[in-house]
Amino acid sequence: MAFTSNLPATDRSRDISQPVEKLAPEEALKVGSDYLAGGISDDLADEITGAVDEGNNKLMKFHGIYMQDDRDIRDERRHQKLEPAYTYMLRARMPGGVCTPEQWLKIDELGRAYGNDQFRLTTRQTFQFHYLLKDSLRLIMEGLRDVGVDSKAACGDVARTVMSGVNPGLSKLHKQVYEQAQKTSDHAIHQTSAFEEVWFNEKPAEPRGENEEPFYGKQYMPRKFKIGFAIPPSNDIDIYSQDLGFIAVSSRGKLKGFNVCVGGGMGRTDRAPETYPRLSDVIGYIEVDQLLDTVDAVMAVQRDFGARDVRAHARFKYTVDDKGVDWIKAAIEDFAGFGLQPAKPYEFDTNGDLLGWVTGDDGLEHCTLFIENGRIINREGLPLLDGLRAIARTGKCIFRMTPNQSVVLSDIAPADRPEIESLLKEYGIGQEAISSGLRANSMACVALPTCHLAMAESERYLPELVTKIEGQLAKYGLMEEPITIRMTGCPNGCARPYIAEIALTGRAPGKYNLYLGAGFHGQRLNKMLLENVGEDKILETLEPTFAAFAKDRQPGEHYGDFVVRTGVVPEVKEGRFFND
Repeated sequence: MAFTSNLPATDRSRDISQPVEKLAPEEALKVGSDYLAGGISDDLADEITGAVDEGNNKLMKFHGIYMQDDRDIRDERRHQKLEPAYTYMLRARMPGGVCTPEQWLKIDELGRAYGNDQFRLTTRQTFQFHYLLKDSLRLIMEGLRDVGVDSKAACGDVARTVMSGVNPGLSKLHKQVYEQAQKTSDHAIHQTSAFEEVWFNEKPAEPRGENEEPFYGKQYMPRKFKIGFAIPPSNDIDIYSQDLGFIAVSSRGKLKGFNVCVGGGMGRTDRAPETYPRLSDVIGYIEVDQLLDTVDAVMAVQRDFGARDVRAHARFKYTVDDKGVDWIKAAIEDFAGFGLQPAKPYEFDTNGDLLGWVTGDDGLEHCTLFIENGRIINREGLPLLDGLRAIARTGKCIFRMTPNQSVVLSDIAPADRPEIESLLKEYGIGQEAISSGLRANSMACVALPTCHLAMAESERYLPELVTKIEGQLAKYGLMEEPITIRMTGCPNGCARPYIAEIALTGRAPGKYNLYLGAGFHGQRLNKMLLENVGEDKILETLEPTFAAFAKDRQPGEHYGDFVVRTGVVPEVKEGRFFND
């Protein structure tokens, strides 16, 4: 992925060749890291502490690892004059969320051995372990490699795990799109040999030199870069939240090409209005054989023109706003060497998962299981970890992780369905656990106790809050109504809250910002209605909206559309939190 540009040099306002001292500290760190090797190996060998140096911690993100500590016991350990209880999160790269039974069994094994008897499905269709100790990291890497899995590019300033729509009812088209997502992932991944050297002690044949990263160079991308593929009518990957999105265009089940959208992103910083969520813009259409050239071109524009002096302004969405969509499109076409065609018609009708059993157009059976907030663990009455292991041991299905933290048991031969159904029943895994349309469309980030950014609870609290909201919904006959609700422990938006009909982002322990009014299929951002409020105020505010919705909604109208149409959500002058 080596590029040259025909753009005039005077237009290269954020040329990555500028002196390092003018750039953000993270840029200098990358330049001096020996292509991401840094001093990680030395820190892993240090038995005195459970931590790694902060610079190496940042570099380890490129290897799919975050250092964390157990915040539930942080104060207690401080009082005892002990260092924090350092643990690590490891996230895998799994394009499109496709996982073989052999891989699932290995993930299960490693989660039991090193991850506190659990693992978690993420909002980017992969899995991650928590509670890992430093001396277990290499063992986990080796175990994953045994089944063809790694954690390259799961984090860091590179193209992250590539997402692909999961819709078993369109399995032939899904397969075609997934293949393109896999190609894109393999194409866009960084090349450095540091990963193999750090984790498997495989020394490169020659010292790393200027050609180590033919596309990324020493500085990689300005910030993380997210790519996804959606298959209408399902927008399950929230295509408009991606830095670069491809919307499949097909005819009679055959993939023809993609509409291209650019500039999406969820993250914002509390009390920093210059940071904001943004929905992407559809800029045109490409044929399938133009896909990789388009990926190259879009990433090259962000690589060369994205902000590297102010890290909070370094996501592609800000580059798009700084330069303008027309400029960005022209630059992409210049790098690609061809023009984009006008976008083709398409429609979305949901961004949720189709739960339960469905027969694909290839005759195979698929069952989508609701996994509340993605946590695969044995709980009283629901031994989910054991049940899914038993299913994997049959070898009779493929596991597909969804962008909504569910899992699809897919590609099941009709003759094998009774065996899978029997195991689901034996372990109590099934749709009877879903109490409402709200819960079925709920999603939370991890937050406390492991995420160092979390200001409030999320995963551990949202199920409880949903139960209380369900009490209100039941009053008005809305228990079956599909309403999206998402919660994060901070404003960064890992669970994509800003495109949920109801969203809560953490501000302090027990306090949240309340947002309402996003589009049901992810086509419109929501608006902040209340700031820094607790549960009582949240419930007090929501109930009258449910009462009005039940009484006055129009046929087929979704809750998010209703609160916008009826003026429940006030206008936001800046216009950044709402895509009118």
